[in-house]
Amino acid sequence: MSRAPLIVEEQVVAELRELRLPGISKVFREVGRQARQEGWTQEEYLLELLQQESRSRLDHVAQRRIREAGFPSQKTLDQFDFGAQPEVSRDRLIRLARCEWVKACQAVLLVGPVGTGKTHLGIALGMEAAQRRHRVKFWRAEELVRLLTEARGQGEVTKLMKKLDRYEVLILDELGFIPFDRTGAELLFNVLAGRYQRRATVISSNLAFSEWGRVFGEEKLTAALLDRLGERAEVVSTSGSSYRMRRQEENR
Repeated sequence: MSRAPLIVEEQVVAELRELRLPGISKVFREVGRQARQEGWTQEEYLLELLQQESRSRLDHVAQRRIREAGFPSQKTLDQFDFGAQPEVSRDRLIRLARCEWVKACQAVLLVGPVGTGKTHLGIALGMEAAQRRHRVKFWRAEELVRLLTEARGQGEVTKLMKKLDRYEVLILDELGFIPFDRTGAELLFNVLAGRYQRRATVISSNLAFSEWGRVFGEEKLTAALLDRLGERAEVVSTSGSSYRMRRQEENR
């Protein structure tokens, strides 16, 4: 004896909920109609449902990775004004968006004047990595150094270091705005040096590499860090005046 369609549908929904298959639960009706219209076999119908569930789970993981990254805002490469930055190659950024540098545990160094889009590019690359289900974390350099210093004072710096090491991509923004004391510089050096050839790192800075000694306060430490970061690094340079300053002038 066949059961009423509504009863069957309710039972299907209940079973999918019990089995925790939300992706299939959202689409099985629509896919079922398509299967009937196009004469799919039962196996083809089942395969499509399973593939929909897989895609749903991957999308869910990607969205969770984006939330966990702690981006101050969500920026994409499509939103970047390449016309205002002719020295930044669109093709190169599209290549970087494939995230091969993440798999290769390389660094991406974004260097240029204040307000020229470095943070935007860092976030955009981080978004691309998160959408590929990589674990990503965004930090302002000053904020991360403060947390490291506090953790050291509380005897928990090793715990924090291990937590940071779990991120496949660490984005360090605005390096150079504020110089660090010796303790902060050494702690940050340990984080970055520890990622060498093991994890990917993105750093944005308004200082030329020759000026990084002003931030870390010690030339030997700076040289050692640049030696590690510079090996196989992708260096993207921005130029010109601040976007915000230009907008203010245009609105006058």
